[in-house]
Amino acid sequence: MTPPVVPLAERMRPQRFEDCLGQPQLLAPGRPLHQALASGHLHSMILWGPPGTGKTTLARLVASAAQAHFIQLSAVLAGVKDVREAVAEAQALRQGLVPQATLLFIDEVHRFNKAQQDAFLPHVEDGTLTFIGATTENPSFALNNALLSRARVYVLEAMAAEALETLIRRALTDTERGLGQLGLTIEPEACQQLARVADGDARRALSLLELAAQWLDAEETGATGASISTSVVEAVLDAGARRFDKGGDTFYDQISALHKSVRGSAPDAALYWLARMIDGGCDPLYLARRLVRIASEDIGNADPRALELALNAWESMQRLGSPEGELALAQATVYLACAPKSNAVYLAWKQAQADARAQGSLPVPAHLCNAPTELLKTLGKGADYRYAHDEPDAYAAGECYFPEPLASRHYYQPVARGLETRIGEKLARLAERDRAADVQARYNNLAMTSRKPGR
Repeated sequence: MTPPVVPLAERMRPQRFEDCLGQPQLLAPGRPLHQALASGHLHSMILWGPPGTGKTTLARLVASAAQAHFIQLSAVLAGVKDVREAVAEAQALRQGLVPQATLLFIDEVHRFNKAQQDAFLPHVEDGTLTFIGATTENPSFALNNALLSRARVYVLEAMAAEALETLIRRALTDTERGLGQLGLTIEPEACQQLARVADGDARRALSLLELAAQWLDAEETGATGASISTSVVEAVLDAGARRFDKGGDTFYDQISALHKSVRGSAPDAALYWLARMIDGGCDPLYLARRLVRIASEDIGNADPRALELALNAWESMQRLGSPEGELALAQATVYLACAPKSNAVYLAWKQAQADARAQGSLPVPAHLCNAPTELLKTLGKGADYRYAHDEPDAYAAGECYFPEPLASRHYYQPVARGLETRIGEKLARLAERDRAADVQARYNNLAMTSRKPGR
C-alpha cells in the first residue's frame, strides 16, 4: 500500500457544515455562529480553542458559505509583506468587474506581533477584507485590544471522545477520502483508545489512525478484512503520544494541581506537575504566564522577588525556547513554592474593585486635585494639601486620601510572613500616628470652639 501524499486528516476535512462533528455550542441551530453561517453574512472573528478542534475547517466553510475568496496565512511563517500582498489581492477582487469579498484567515494569529496585527486592521475596518484568526492562546493576552474590539470571539472546545470515535469509524468506511478502500475495521476498545489518546484533537486522532493502518501494512497483515486492535494502537504510540489524558486529569485539572502545589509550598509536587504538562505538550509560555500570576496572587509582598524571578523565567523561555528555557521555569516554580505566602494584595485588590464598581464615580477630594490654573485655585482645588516630604518622616499623619464616603476603608492587611511582617509593622506604626493626629485635631477643634465669643 502506497500512502497517499495528502494526510488523512486533510482528506477528511468536512466539506459541509452538516459533516462537522462537535462544537454544538457554536454550530447547533439557533446558536450565533450557525445563524451567521446560514445567512452567509461575513463578520470578523477569532476562533479560540485547542488544536484539532476545527478552526481552519470552520474558516473555510464560512468563506464558502459567503462565496468569498479565501486567503490563508500562517503567523508562524508570514510577515507584514505577506499581509500587504493579501490586502492588495483583496482590493483587486473588490474593484473587479464582479466584486468579490475576501476572507483572510490567519492561523496561530497569536504569534503575530502588534505591528503585524496592525498591518491588516485598517483594511478590516474599511471592509476590504474580513478577518478570521485561529489561536490556541487566550485572545485577551495574545491579541491587541484594537483587533479584539473588531472581531467576535468564538470558543471551540476539545472534541468529545464520542465524536472522535465517530470520526475514526467514518474515516475507515469512507472510500473516496478516507481508508475505506482498504477494508479495515477497528475493535471497539481500540477505537476508544485512539479517541482517548487523541485527547480532543481530531487531527491527532486521524493521524494515529493512519499510522495504525500503515503499521498493519508494514507487518504484512494489512489485507482486506484486517482489524486494528489495541495492540496495534499501542505499537504506534511513542513518547510523543502522551497528551493531557482525559481518562485521567484534564488540562485544567493539571494546571490547578500545579498552582495549588506552589500555593501549598510543595516544590516537589509542583515540579512534577510542571514536568507532566510540558511532557504532555503544553505551551511553556502558557505555564510561564501562570507562574507570574501565582507570584502576585499567592506570594505578593511577602517576597516581591518572586514576581521578578517569574518574569525573568518567562523572558528566558521566550529567548531560549525548549528545552533550554524549561530549566528557568523549573527554577521559578521551586522558588515560588518555597517562598513565604501571602494573598493580602489579591484580597485587597478584589475589595478595591468591588468598591470602585459599587460606589460609582465619587469625586476626587479637592485637596488631592491638581490646580494648574488660577481658576482652579479659586475653586479650592489643591487647597490644604499636605506635601508628605515636608512632614516628619515624610508622612502626613492623619491625612485622608479617599473620597469621603470611603474614608474608613482598609483593604490591604499584610500577613505575618516574609517581608509582609515588616510591612505590617510599619503600617501599624503609621496607623497609630494617624490616630494620634485625629485625637489632636479633635482637641484643637474643641479648643477653638471654646474660645469663640459668646461661648
